[in-house]
Amino acid sequence: MNPSEFAAKWRGVTTGERASAQSHFNDLCHMLGQPTPIDADPTGDWYAFEKGAGKAEGGEGFADVWMRDHFAWEYKGKRADLAAAYSQLNRYREALGNPPLLVVCDLARFEIHTNFTNTVPRSIASISTTWRPTRASRCASSAPSSPTPRAYDRPAFARS
Repeated sequence: MNPSEFAAKWRGVTTGERASAQSHFNDLCHMLGQPTPIDADPTGDWYAFEKGAGKAEGGEGFADVWMRDHFAWEYKGKRADLAAAYSQLNRYREALGNPPLLVVCDLARFEIHTNFTNTVPRSIASISTTWRPTRASRCASSAPSSPTPRAYDRPAFARS
């Protein structure tokens, strides 16, 4: 799947988060040439959909996608409040091992936020489905084992 095919497919989808999130993420993996969670880790030990996590205020929740030492990802339905999704993801991050990247997505827009130890969190990308991937866009799934904020200082995505 190339970026144009990905954008065309997902532009017309109107199903909600639960019906779309895993398919959307799998398509994103295919487009970026990365393995899907099931292909890479059938046991879900280090890369999984619906990773259970305790919330900071108590109770249990689930990150929609998680890769140990790389990212946690929260999906919402189209045109949803991504700030609320980011807030939700922040309540799970410690139980998920404090991944260096926190990603929120509403099937049409993505926001990537840093979560590095001893640094101020910041948003490094906010894009719509009209983007094309660059080297930095592959950071979330192929980040080095000990990422540093400098690795993410370049623009993460270029617009088509």
